[in-house]
Amino acid sequence: MNELSLPTFGKSVKRKEDDRLLRGKGRYTDDIKLPGQTFAAFVRSPHAHAKILSVDTEMAREAPGVVAVFTGAQMKEDGVGQLGVGWTVYSVDGEVQKVSDHRALAVDRVRYVGDAVAVVIAETRDQAKDAAEMVMVDYEELPAVVDPARAQDPDAPQLHDVAPLNRAFSWEIGNKDAVDEAFAKAAHTVRLDLRNNRLIPNAMEPRAAIASYDPGLDQYTLYLTSQNPHGMRTAFSLGFGIPEHKLRVVSPDVGGGFGSKAFQYAEETTCLWATRKLGRPVRWTAERSESFLTDRHGRDHITHAELALDSDYRFTGLRVHTIANLGAYMSGSGSLVPTYMYATLLSGQYNIPAIHAHVDGVYTNTTPVDAYRGAGRPEASFVVERLVSHAARTLGIDPAEIRRRNFIRNFPHQTPVVMEYDVGGYEASLDKALEMIDYAGFEARRAKARDRNRLRGIGISTYVEACGIGPSRKLGQLGAGGGFWDSAEVRVTPSGKVEVFAGSHSHGQGHETTYAQLVSGLFGVPVDDVMVSEGDTDRAQAGTGTYGSRSSVPISAIVTACQKIIVKARKIAAHVLEVSEGDVIFEDGIFQAKGTNKTLTFPELAGAAYVAHNFPTDEIEPGLKEACFYDPPNYTFPAGCHICEVEIDPETGRLEIVDFVAVDDFGTVINPMIVEGQIHGGITQGIGQALLENAVYDADSGQLVTGSYMDYCMPRADDAPSYRVAFTETKSTSNPVGMKGCGEAGAIAAPPAIINAICDALDVDDVPMPATPERLWRIANGLGGA
Repeated sequence: MNELSLPTFGKSVKRKEDDRLLRGKGRYTDDIKLPGQTFAAFVRSPHAHAKILSVDTEMAREAPGVVAVFTGAQMKEDGVGQLGVGWTVYSVDGEVQKVSDHRALAVDRVRYVGDAVAVVIAETRDQAKDAAEMVMVDYEELPAVVDPARAQDPDAPQLHDVAPLNRAFSWEIGNKDAVDEAFAKAAHTVRLDLRNNRLIPNAMEPRAAIASYDPGLDQYTLYLTSQNPHGMRTAFSLGFGIPEHKLRVVSPDVGGGFGSKAFQYAEETTCLWATRKLGRPVRWTAERSESFLTDRHGRDHITHAELALDSDYRFTGLRVHTIANLGAYMSGSGSLVPTYMYATLLSGQYNIPAIHAHVDGVYTNTTPVDAYRGAGRPEASFVVERLVSHAARTLGIDPAEIRRRNFIRNFPHQTPVVMEYDVGGYEASLDKALEMIDYAGFEARRAKARDRNRLRGIGISTYVEACGIGPSRKLGQLGAGGGFWDSAEVRVTPSGKVEVFAGSHSHGQGHETTYAQLVSGLFGVPVDDVMVSEGDTDRAQAGTGTYGSRSSVPISAIVTACQKIIVKARKIAAHVLEVSEGDVIFEDGIFQAKGTNKTLTFPELAGAAYVAHNFPTDEIEPGLKEACFYDPPNYTFPAGCHICEVEIDPETGRLEIVDFVAVDDFGTVINPMIVEGQIHGGITQGIGQALLENAVYDADSGQLVTGSYMDYCMPRADDAPSYRVAFTETKSTSNPVGMKGCGEAGAIAAPPAIINAICDALDVDDVPMPATPERLWRIANGLGGA
């Protein structure tokens, strides 16, 4: 693939979108007001597991302002309300994953606290909330199971009849026999039991939806806080039998998503159904307590991992068994995340000849689990990097040296678990990170800390992630329910301004700036002359949304569409300049006839394209507008090395991150400032997982104990150090820009770097996440801390 290089690449252009967002001029779903709108409030289960014996709505229907009260039985009668699953995996025995009904409003049984049972629709939000409390639901409470380690016990409560032992799938990848042989011949083996703690996404903006129906046109409009508006249109079209051209989905400004807003939820499904029933718009905005209970949670893996090494400390085999908590129902990507997005990355940056992973996906009476920033990649990196550092500690070899000794050096490299890495330069990232943190001087710093009664430790984490997934045909063979291409349309106006309509969605990524910067470089026009539009299915023809650091795909579509325009523009310029097409040079926004002083600026050429006086319109159509559907030939594989240095006060357990360096290889970096912002945000979320955040359910009742910010600890400014960031570069071969994804690197690399540093400081094999001050104090004082 020809590599694109533009003068606008590598420039930290200020974000165009920030002016309106920082001045409070953004337009979020809850800002939208429609004539005649009504408000929805959901009646939710207070039990983790119970049969629904009856639902009495009479009192609620008579409450002031109430327009309607609906139950799951009514939705079921209309043949709607089933939430979809977007990926299919098969168990070792060839059986397809076990998926039960997941209805927007439960009908016979509730399976987690927060499961929606009914909806009240009223003239005001307060009236709807008040009336929702009047809905009387008679439950028969059932035993609950919340611990994935217990879910497969023969005596554990069963959530779904179709899934005996609560097992949705028992999946594997790799060569078990080769791994067994590697362990049989190994000079050394190490093992760890790890838990990847459950996280609650906590996007700044809660989920919201507004649905309206136009009976005259028989058309629906759904405003939604979604990362994937086109995907949601397809899901609702299929689920409701609405032709896609009769359903418009609009995702305006969205205040963060982190994966949790990429799926179909009960609330927008109910609003869309109810708007036609009532003939009035129906709106809903989550309260923060609802977000805690119902936003898709992340992570929650229990893993046993073993590593085999030869006498030179080279890795020869990796064996992994993971129990992945799916929650109460299979979410949209619920089976994808702990399988193909997790186990396929277990090779990390290392040349491991034999790998075998076995994953049991289990149902529990907890909120469904799905993609959260990194989505499987952080879980894989945590297993590998903790195991590698544990091996270094156990065998008495330097953590940097054991990594260096096992790096992949020859590319392309086929791992034993599906992935083929196209390029990489792992040693360069390690070397730069070691230099930046002054690794050679660490022991002196440790000694000085010891003099101050502080325990100092250093932790290394390298990673590889897979972004911009494709091609669609290959993913279909692995169980994908849809394609993973993306599309873009580029329109040049008669005055030379440019409009870009992309199928992606920006909810913090800075697309308005990066896409404009890209087009500015291609056409030689000012960045401010480029308008970027996303998030509206009536403006962009098709798309696959934004998640998984996949914006290299829509960027490739934009590049291809722009290149088509340049080809056409050169033909038009040849006629206007009265030279052959081969004699037209286009550079820095100027079309010039070779060997002459005859030129056309890009705006002049655009005007000529629409006036259409100077070229044969029977051969060249007037105007400048092109589109592209781009299906990537392979993933991109960003990689890097993060190193964390910590100090712990053994008297209080207080931890300070005294230094953190991140060296990442994202290929071509279009806007370094935006990329650095993504890294900072990712690392901060990684700090949250490693040190602070943990979703906890009561083992007996199934209640979410950490159901508010009083109990669920989020990172604050004083928890985040001043990160130091640098880049190395190997260019991806799967897109014309040579770029790789960057949005999730920090969340992937930070947790193992931090925990490795803590283990080094405390001189212990493992510290479970989150490494809270109490836990660290107990370990430092020999009181245990698991």
